[in-house]
Amino acid sequence: MEYIADLHIHSRYSRATSKSSHLPGLAAWAAIKGIQVLGTGDFTHPGWFGHLVENLEEAEPGFFRLKPGAPCAPEVKLPDGVSPDAWQEHNIRFVLTSEISSIYKRGGRVRKVHNILFAPDFDSVRRLNATLAGIGNLEADGRPILGLDSRDLLEILLEKAPEGFLVPAHIWTPWFSIFGSKSGFDTIDECFGDLGSHIFALETGLSSDPDMNRLLSSLDRFSLISNSDCHSPQKLGREANIFNTGFDFYSMREALRAPVDESGRQVFAATIEFYPEEGKYHCDGHRKCGICLEPAETWKIKGICPVCGRPLTVGVLNRVMELADRPAPVYPRNSPAVHSLVPLPEVLGELLGTGPASLKVMHAYARLLRHFGSEFNILLQAEIEELNREASPMLGEAVHRIRTGRVIRQPGYDGEFGVIRVFTDEERRNFGGQLNLFGVTAAAPRKKRASGSAARPVRVRKKKAAAGLKKNLNPEQQQVVASPAEYIIVKAGPGTGKTHTLVRRVIRMVTEEKTFCTVITFTNKAADELQ
Repeated sequence: MEYIADLHIHSRYSRATSKSSHLPGLAAWAAIKGIQVLGTGDFTHPGWFGHLVENLEEAEPGFFRLKPGAPCAPEVKLPDGVSPDAWQEHNIRFVLTSEISSIYKRGGRVRKVHNILFAPDFDSVRRLNATLAGIGNLEADGRPILGLDSRDLLEILLEKAPEGFLVPAHIWTPWFSIFGSKSGFDTIDECFGDLGSHIFALETGLSSDPDMNRLLSSLDRFSLISNSDCHSPQKLGREANIFNTGFDFYSMREALRAPVDESGRQVFAATIEFYPEEGKYHCDGHRKCGICLEPAETWKIKGICPVCGRPLTVGVLNRVMELADRPAPVYPRNSPAVHSLVPLPEVLGELLGTGPASLKVMHAYARLLRHFGSEFNILLQAEIEELNREASPMLGEAVHRIRTGRVIRQPGYDGEFGVIRVFTDEERRNFGGQLNLFGVTAAAPRKKRASGSAARPVRVRKKKAAAGLKKNLNPEQQQVVASPAEYIIVKAGPGTGKTHTLVRRVIRMVTEEKTFCTVITFTNKAADELQ
């Protein structure tokens, strides 16, 4: 059976995750994306593990489904027309997984390595959790931080869950990975020692792809898997895996161990990849200073930021080149195929000239889902002619370019995600009316301002401004507006009127004090509101 699996995710018990990252919410978005198997993530957390035991039942060996009558997810934000219980029609399965953050000393250095644990059943997880709870606090985070050597973590897994397996996570991430430039190792065996032979798969992470990993002959013996590492259900499937094997834990495990079975069938069929430049640690750089560099440039300046003089964050590409022993990638025989894609909301956002989470994009996204079934079906399977006919010739052209690698790449660095674009601004302007998706018309691309050009002045309609200075302002906001202080910091939560209050302050200064104000915004949307 062919199916798509995203095996590394996080629940609402992990830090910086969506409250919708519960089983029904994850299942609903898996159906939207076209994913059949999800990792549960975070099984070490007592609260999440209790949620898993309460709501899951085994469907196939080592694969779990939501129990009949499991709660739907009415509070989860879904595209128009998608039912919160849509997962019930799609046979969504879960496999028990958890990521561990190991921080420990080895060889005179502090090591920070993330590993993913896979287990086939609840009893195995109970034994694992009982042991790990004696080492660190499992309740503090869905991805617990343990002072536990990666080699010893693997030994515990082999003892407590002998049918399980361990996969090093996002292996090139600078700060927390087995090969990370900041605190990693140079080889798998250096990290896992005498147990290195039990590792048979590695997770490439968003900032690297199979081409980059196949520059190292030392990785030839490992399968390369790809997962979203998502912190919200909408981000599922940023990367994923395609299997063509038995629909159960053990068949999937063996497909990772041996991508081609004894009959010659490709059981680990393919991986679905980010373009690695979109990952937030692909290139070197210093985000605070706006510096992004290719490895050769970093080497010339000895890894020091030319703006502030501090060390640059060395990215994934640089670290790969440091350890590589090949000038070009060499794939082991029978390696899975590779599909590099761009998430569909990002594609639609580019076509419509707006953000990927905007109402325009979500409207078009919902219409496409209703016609084509799932996001992966659109990106991987749909005929270009049908996309041209049912949506827009520009969407068809965009998907064709993505499938053939004809994209514009702006690399990420030092925690800043990169940007993958399909069309130049000139192309979007020239295509004009073709950017109409289901009656949703694209915004014209903004013309870039010349560097150093004057900021847009704030135009004040004096009569309305003067009359409305105190309207709809609470006492604290009025205090900010009227304050004679030279410096003001407004600190409040989202949606509390920070921008509105500061704009009112500017209006007062311009109209009453006849002061000239330069207003700097960080988004075009805010600038438009000021106008």
